[in-house]
Amino acid sequence: MSKKVENIVEFANELRWQIGDELHDHLTESIYADAAKIASASVSTENSKKSFRLDAKIDKIVTSKIWGFPIMFLVLALVLWITIIGANYPSSMLATLLLDNVHPILKSFAASIGMPWWLDGFLIDGVYLALAWVIAVMLPPMAIFFPLFTMLEDFGYLPRVAFNMDYLFKKTGAHGKQALTMSMGFGCNAAGVVATRIIDSPRERLIAIITNNFSLCNGRWPTQILIATIFIGAVVPSSLSGFASVSAVISIAILGIGFMFLSSWLLTKTVLKGEVSTFNLELPPYRPPRIWKTIYTSLIDRTLIVLWRAMVFAVPAGAIIWLISNIYIGDESIAAWIINSLDGFGLILGLNGVILLAYIVAIPANEIVIPTILMLTVMVTGISGGEGAGVMFELDSVNETATILRAGGWTLLTAVNVMLFSLLHNPCSTTIYTIYKETKSVKWTVIASLLPLIMGFVVTFLVAQIWRVF
Repeated sequence: MSKKVENIVEFANELRWQIGDELHDHLTESIYADAAKIASASVSTENSKKSFRLDAKIDKIVTSKIWGFPIMFLVLALVLWITIIGANYPSSMLATLLLDNVHPILKSFAASIGMPWWLDGFLIDGVYLALAWVIAVMLPPMAIFFPLFTMLEDFGYLPRVAFNMDYLFKKTGAHGKQALTMSMGFGCNAAGVVATRIIDSPRERLIAIITNNFSLCNGRWPTQILIATIFIGAVVPSSLSGFASVSAVISIAILGIGFMFLSSWLLTKTVLKGEVSTFNLELPPYRPPRIWKTIYTSLIDRTLIVLWRAMVFAVPAGAIIWLISNIYIGDESIAAWIINSLDGFGLILGLNGVILLAYIVAIPANEIVIPTILMLTVMVTGISGGEGAGVMFELDSVNETATILRAGGWTLLTAVNVMLFSLLHNPCSTTIYTIYKETKSVKWTVIASLLPLIMGFVVTFLVAQIWRVF
């Protein structure tokens, strides 16, 4: 032992000789300062006893095997409920402003200057309307969800979520922090993909990126809620319709988490084999959120950046929707020709050509799926409604929307499979672009885009076949 002490003393003297007394003293002070910080955070004293016990008592509840998961689902459900309910009012105001007021003004201005009908339709009914829909439907939910999510992060609860789900993700060969990126994906999959930067392991980060699309993003919640309200709520007594609709939507979200675990497990057993990295998670102390910093971070760094990307991709989507609806091949528009070509495949999946075309042209933004379906249904069936070919619209009345969908041949099977396909289909173009930016790989971007789509085809096909048998 004395020999070891002599060696340490000799090393210390040698170090002092090499770096000088002043720097040696500075390093020594730094080491002692760090040791004091670690001791103060780890050792309970009389002064810190109360706060230490409070943190520990809260952790015993929120990370317990009995209450941890129910509390986690309750918090996530509350955040999503506030997001959906709270976004209804600003979304309605933006829709009124951009669609009911600005759109007619632009149309009147185009008519007053003698703009050709095709240019008027292309720019105003196509490009502008798609842009307006994305802003009206996408901005309010993100402006609510991201600040709430950031406040949970600042408060210290999200690390507890990762702690709770670490065991499940490890079982699939993924990383415990994927729980955080999964939760972020419920607001926006593109933001969830960016959030995977917190995962150090390249293999496990790639798994989190590829599977994030199984989190039901805010662009898909309106579709789920509308379809569940019209069709799922109609199969039970009116007193239970609300409960049945909400239960159906929540079931789809939970099913998405199940597919995330399944996909993660399949990837780790095939193309992304490897050992699960060690996950040492430090649970930070609970602290009050910094409101102004939270608002700035969530709005500037997340909401506006993601919205801008969505707007950039919405412009060509609106242009394509208008063009295929107004350019004719013989007696049929390109849209009608594509719908007729896709109908056979769509019926095998329990869907139809209109739905498949809507999801193709709405790749830039899931928010325009329902308006596109309504416009294409009116165009194909010839029933009254809408403002013309290529002009997306949405109705204030759920009953009127139901009438148009049923006129397009929708049944309960169609509704169920649309809800499933809304969960299991390719990411939006904003997310696809973000995946490429994060992975710098065409290969993994293609895999991340096609994996959920293939699963969507398989699941809807199986459901349709089982449904028709029974």
